[in-house]
Amino acid sequence: MDDGQTPGAVALVGRGDDVLFHAAFGDRMVAPERRPMLPDTVFDLASLTKPVCTATCVMQLLEQGKLVLADPVSRFIPGFARHYGDTATIRHLLTHSSGLQAYRNFLDTMGTDVAPEQRRPLAIQDICAMEPAYPTGSRFMYTCLGYIVLASVVEAITGEPLDEYARKHVFEPLGMTETGFNPGPELVERCAATEQLPDGVLLGVVHDEAARFLNGVGGNAGLFSTASDLSRFMRAILNQGEWRDARVLSPLSTALMMSAQSQIPDGVRGLGWDVSSPHTPGPRGDLFPPGTIGHTGYTGTSIWADPASRTYAILLTNRVHLGRDKDVGRLRRQVANIVASHAVPSRRFIMVAPANPVRTGLDELRYSRFEAIRGMKLGLVCNHTSIDGSRKHLLDLLLSAPDVEIGAILSPEHGFAGLLDELVPSETHETGLPIHSLYGEHQSPTPEMLEGLDALVYDIADIGVRFYTYTTTMTLCMKAAAQAQIPFFVLDRPNPINGTDVEGPVLDKPFGLLSAWHPIPLRHGLTSGELALWSNGEYEIGCDLRVVNCAGWRRYQWFDQTGLPWVNPSPNMRNLKQAILYPATGTLEATNISVGRGTDTPFEVLGAPWIDGSKLARRLNSEGVDELTFTPIEFTPNTREFVGEQCGGVYIMLGDRTRFKPVRAAVQIARALRELWPESFNYRKLTHLLGSDPAVDAVGELQPVDAIVNAWEPEIEEFLKRRGQYLLYG
Repeated sequence: MDDGQTPGAVALVGRGDDVLFHAAFGDRMVAPERRPMLPDTVFDLASLTKPVCTATCVMQLLEQGKLVLADPVSRFIPGFARHYGDTATIRHLLTHSSGLQAYRNFLDTMGTDVAPEQRRPLAIQDICAMEPAYPTGSRFMYTCLGYIVLASVVEAITGEPLDEYARKHVFEPLGMTETGFNPGPELVERCAATEQLPDGVLLGVVHDEAARFLNGVGGNAGLFSTASDLSRFMRAILNQGEWRDARVLSPLSTALMMSAQSQIPDGVRGLGWDVSSPHTPGPRGDLFPPGTIGHTGYTGTSIWADPASRTYAILLTNRVHLGRDKDVGRLRRQVANIVASHAVPSRRFIMVAPANPVRTGLDELRYSRFEAIRGMKLGLVCNHTSIDGSRKHLLDLLLSAPDVEIGAILSPEHGFAGLLDELVPSETHETGLPIHSLYGEHQSPTPEMLEGLDALVYDIADIGVRFYTYTTTMTLCMKAAAQAQIPFFVLDRPNPINGTDVEGPVLDKPFGLLSAWHPIPLRHGLTSGELALWSNGEYEIGCDLRVVNCAGWRRYQWFDQTGLPWVNPSPNMRNLKQAILYPATGTLEATNISVGRGTDTPFEVLGAPWIDGSKLARRLNSEGVDELTFTPIEFTPNTREFVGEQCGGVYIMLGDRTRFKPVRAAVQIARALRELWPESFNYRKLTHLLGSDPAVDAVGELQPVDAIVNAWEPEIEEFLKRRGQYLLYG
């Protein structure tokens, strides 16, 4: 308030059923007269309307069987088919990925003379006529128009306008008597004033122009409430949809709303709630961990909540009363940090296995008693990672399975045991089965290797990065299976670094190397099964492909959220942190630096004999590589680059993995090395791992990091459009 960013505020903090803090500060109005802020001040919530009202009503209708998330919007709003056909769904509207433009000021475009009963039909007609801003599902773009459409969906299904339906089915059951649209005279007297317009200050009238045109009921905005009423709502949401004797949502609905439901990089959204998007950092602050949720409102309102500890922070301001240029973003961050540090003192920020761990494709095959492969003689494309949830190996399970015969084993890079960091010879297993190496004399199965086999079964843990060689081996085996006219089974496994984040350039030339094969982004966000479907379709392999899906895996999950046992996928990939860093440091490995192979911390360090670690650490820390900090070190690798030589370099510490952009970090590090040691650093060798000659040229020219990264964004958008048909998991 002293800085002039808001005239006043109300803050409320709760945990479970306890209100820990509730206080008012400053004034709710400063012009035309001064009125003090009170704890029961009524606020224009702006976009908090979206999760508190609109999304909650939509989820109630889902529970009643009146809609499903995959329903096309045109099922309820026929005019929506004009530009979207059946592609844009209810889920797309809820997650801001429908393709709709961001906003329309209907007061400006249609004026105030339109009859009240005609306003919503005209607005919906206008929205349906708008050209899409982007292809449905290809990106995240925050849009108020999607929630205006959702309000009409609620009305089309129930026959009631959104405000009436929400009052009867959400607010009254929870005792939220001071919550609603278009507040009456008694509540207007307690309202915080918003913008000062030429004809007077807005008081008890919605600030948002689109909602104001829509008679105060926008779906995107228009809801008024108090901190106490919002506390009741948050207690219900964090108590699995129930508060006291009132249940407004089922436990599964609240869990679904608060989990990542979109698959769009830089825009991970729940259903109504924000999970991780460009809007997230302010209200979440620096301490609330991934897995927390919230939302903001344009007038200066916000909620952030931690479902694990049932802690929530409500901050209500009327910053627009002093002008639209006023900003409470830093205040939101400060409040979130205070709440996270004081209101959650006992929480351990450790990912624990879920009550029902994810099941891999192998687990699912085993639970089906191997029904899909009975009566077949199989070739197994596998290695040491081919284990089920109880660490039993694929080979051992199939040797004891009824009516299944094993004819051969085909091993990828690092061999069947996963121990070799060199070319792998073929050998014989202790059972007498041949182990044909696909990382030696041959990279593809020969007809002789497949002779007498009825099918190939692939089960190898991947790491989610284009240049990890296992999925190239998988694709080459698919081609061989197609030529041999035998089925190819993929026993799927989760992407350990999640299936949501996609980053980096698309490989711009067919190098034909195991580490440079797929024309996809460096971090692709696919499982092996999904990449198999992509390969079969995009490369026209024509394989009889049969993917056995994982059960219970969601795209947003990291490996430590699956409950599955970790096995080092390769000799130098020893933990999840290294896997997360791998798209950054692994990208640099083809150049003349060591990334720690032959040390205790591969991919967590990088260096070379010609690098001054202190100088590099100072440069990278001063530039600010998102979510990374660097400490100068010296190390001596015992394998690979600079074996036996002392290297100067840096040890890398990782912050919030959900905000970390590893390929951007690789570019930033490479650019620093190029500038600091131009005669020593061979940046040209970035080509086949980074995968883009233009990006490598830009590093050599020391172009700005943002320019380098932005140049590959169109490629990612195109990839995202095409990959949608191959996705197996939500």
